[in-house]
Amino acid sequence: MTTMISTDEDTLRARTAELRALRERVRQGPSRQATEAQHAKGKLTAHERIELLLDEGSFHEVEGLRRHRATGFGLEDRKPHGDGVITGWGLVRGRTVFVYAHDFRIFGGALGEAHAQKIHKIMDMAIAAGAPLVSLNDGAGARIQEGVTALAGYGGIFQRNVKASGVIPQISVMLGPCAGGAAYSPALTDFVFMVRETSQMFITGPDVVQAVTGEKISQNGLGGADVHGSVSGVAHFVYDDEQSCLEEVRYLLSLLPQNNRETPPVVLCDDPVDRRTEVLLDMVPASGCRPYDMRRVVEEIVDHGEFLEIHESWATSVLIVLARIEGRVVGIVANQPQNLAGVLDIHSSEKAARFVQMCDAFSIPLVTLVDVPGFLPGRDQEHGGIIRHGAKLLYAYCNATVPRIQLIMRKAYGGAYIVMDSRSVGADLSYAWPTNEIAVMGAEGAANVVFRREIAASDDPDATRERRVKEYREELMHPYYAAERGLVDDVIDPAETRSVLAHALAVLRGKHTDLPARKHANPPM
Repeated sequence: MTTMISTDEDTLRARTAELRALRERVRQGPSRQATEAQHAKGKLTAHERIELLLDEGSFHEVEGLRRHRATGFGLEDRKPHGDGVITGWGLVRGRTVFVYAHDFRIFGGALGEAHAQKIHKIMDMAIAAGAPLVSLNDGAGARIQEGVTALAGYGGIFQRNVKASGVIPQISVMLGPCAGGAAYSPALTDFVFMVRETSQMFITGPDVVQAVTGEKISQNGLGGADVHGSVSGVAHFVYDDEQSCLEEVRYLLSLLPQNNRETPPVVLCDDPVDRRTEVLLDMVPASGCRPYDMRRVVEEIVDHGEFLEIHESWATSVLIVLARIEGRVVGIVANQPQNLAGVLDIHSSEKAARFVQMCDAFSIPLVTLVDVPGFLPGRDQEHGGIIRHGAKLLYAYCNATVPRIQLIMRKAYGGAYIVMDSRSVGADLSYAWPTNEIAVMGAEGAANVVFRREIAASDDPDATRERRVKEYREELMHPYYAAERGLVDDVIDPAETRSVLAHALAVLRGKHTDLPARKHANPPM
């Protein structure tokens, strides 16, 4: 029997070498000049960004050799592999994450048919696999040469953003321009990160604004990171460089579950659950008129004082953070007396409402720290729809089924007390410090209304007002009034706050609540 010697092995080696060379050319991009231009703007390439986001060596690319099939306007002569977007999956701290990243070096990262189909595929895979999706955005919008086909591609992305909402965490990282309809995809996701100077988002650019309104404005002035981080509220996080931005994305992912069927990761905690928080006794003034920084209170309560603040520079009268207590993730909503005395207004109501909805969607228990004088009064607030916007926060709490704990530290007045997750709207447990004041309004305002005629007829109105204010406070606003009527479960020692919250969260861990059967609700918009 004669043995045949095959040359297939040599051919396969040659073809494999050809494949490796092709992949390397694709990775290098269209030209060295294009890469240098990207770096000159202070921006990384798409591959470099993915390497920073994911654990080393964990990335698996999908459709890396895809090319567009469009013709006209010279496109038939320009068919680069990848078509301007890199898609795939990898690991972040050992857990699966799906990612797509625009490659600005190819067509300016503009979206065409093939480009969109790659994104659609990776979004579908993320939803099916039940894993977070991170988009690294650096694109010039729709590819004009492909016309309406490109626009339809955006429609497919939006539809999948909505389908994935509340199912898997979606994070948008803005690392370059994002204009026109493309900006709606980040707005539909759970979190938006931006980098100063290099990232911008707007529906109509500066040229269009000037042509229509006559106003001259720069790209950063119109839609830069600081604008969206502190004025519009579109951006949740703002950073100075891409490296620190992507590192914080990794940290955020460590605080989120893979999907809505899981709970966030639990870590070992060596910060004692029963650690006393004595410093709170001196940190928080007894007088409701004196400000303090609620961040310092949160630091004392959570594990090792570590937390991730969201919307740090927008709607600052409310503080929203993700942190851990006993190694388990919690969402904390807190009034911030340091800013506008901690009032609720249009923006702070929206800020807190969206956060409550996110926590509820991803099984993150809620702790609400209350020190609120009411809703911000004024014509601008009323005409701007404070009723409608305040109702968003009320709706979010009422609809939330995760464990909910309220802690009233000082002021809790009027409708704002109800909205800040009171027992009457479904909080599982409500605690209070001995400095709590729960009332329809402050004692001074209440006395002026209830005893108006008596004060006006008095020979000494100031003395009468002072006496009536004191009586009202002693009868209806003493720290045990709400507890005596079952509206507060216990009045606690502030030094035991961490311990009380930790044990309450532990006992509520198995909470299960069924909502009424319905197609969907109709929340205030």
